[in-house]
Amino acid sequence: MIEDTVNRPNVQSVVLKTSTLNPNLFRKRLRDIPYEVAPGDLVAVDLEEGGRLGFGLCNPFAEIAVRMISFGDQFPDKAHWQARLERAFALRSDLLKLHEHATAYRVVHGEGDGLPGLVIDRYGDVLSLEAFSLGMYQRAQAAVSMLGSICGTQHFSIRTSPASSEQECFDAEPYQSVNCPTSVTIEEYGTRFRVRFDGGGHKTGFFCDQRENRKKLAEFCPGKSVLDLCCYTGGFAVQAKHLGKAADVTAVELDEEPLKLAKENAKLNQAKINFVQADVFPYMRDMLRNGKKFDVVVLDPPKLLRNREEIEDGKRKHFDLNRLAMQLVNPGGVLLTCSCAGLLPDEEFQRMICSAARQAGPEICDENSLDARVRHAPRDMQIIDKTGAGADHPILGNCPESEYLKAYWLRMW
Repeated sequence: MIEDTVNRPNVQSVVLKTSTLNPNLFRKRLRDIPYEVAPGDLVAVDLEEGGRLGFGLCNPFAEIAVRMISFGDQFPDKAHWQARLERAFALRSDLLKLHEHATAYRVVHGEGDGLPGLVIDRYGDVLSLEAFSLGMYQRAQAAVSMLGSICGTQHFSIRTSPASSEQECFDAEPYQSVNCPTSVTIEEYGTRFRVRFDGGGHKTGFFCDQRENRKKLAEFCPGKSVLDLCCYTGGFAVQAKHLGKAADVTAVELDEEPLKLAKENAKLNQAKINFVQADVFPYMRDMLRNGKKFDVVVLDPPKLLRNREEIEDGKRKHFDLNRLAMQLVNPGGVLLTCSCAGLLPDEEFQRMICSAARQAGPEICDENSLDARVRHAPRDMQIIDKTGAGADHPILGNCPESEYLKAYWLRMW
């Protein structure tokens, strides 16, 4: 239902109190939305002081009430969508040339590609679309069909984010193209991974955003012992063994289903990995009691801060995870620690890491101290690099908060 110029709909107008170039307009920044506006409608956004900001998709019941599709007087018709999708694909194919070393990558990254609320990943011959707004869900099949013609793919899988469905006040079942495969095998720097489209959990179980970080980690792994905490479907662990030629790899994951897929991925590459189904907190404490350490440790937990109510609890979990993980790294070894929480700013994440290092040394026992709490000596830590998502996850200059993935590379002593 992408709008066209010939059959241009009767577009209602909403009024923005103060001008902005951020594509996400919160409800409190708007004057009253006309009752004629239905959830998902395309609306014109006018400025209170006069003039037109542009056009966006509106949901009066969502906190982000309007997601801008175009700025100025340009009406976002089919030609506009075609141009945006072609531009997005050109970044990945012409500039980044991702097809030369990967068959899986992000093709549309929401705000970063001028289509807020829409994410599309390519897995071989399948486009996997996730809609974060009702308006984008309503236009999902048209968008993915248009992009398929540009990319040359044959199939698509469409779903919504469970959290976004709640925030946008609508329910929608995932659906796929006719004869869409239930799974595909993709390659990433010569390593193979199985990707499933079963509609459960995360949309596929494979995250393209860590592609370059997986390759970078492999460079530290030849002949080393590696621990992959929260391994999910085994991305870092498999690359550490197959591409990185690690001496031995241990991968820990609590959930049974992704762990099964991780084992499949290891078999695909004839990679011998010790998989452990366990909660990483007690697992790390057990390893510390046993005096076990590793040369390279990866800590890539799931999102721990999903909303503002979870910020303090999420920061405490990040701190505890990092303090324990740091203790498992051999002197001179490397810790890769990540956060995919957009609500945790980079500077706060760095401060938390530094604070964790100050309490990651051996226990201090002072018999004369009146303080009965267990204390730890500090441990030397060097930040040797900071990275994020791959270049196929561009950050819009007018929406810096769209940067979400933080990856810190630490050398521990």
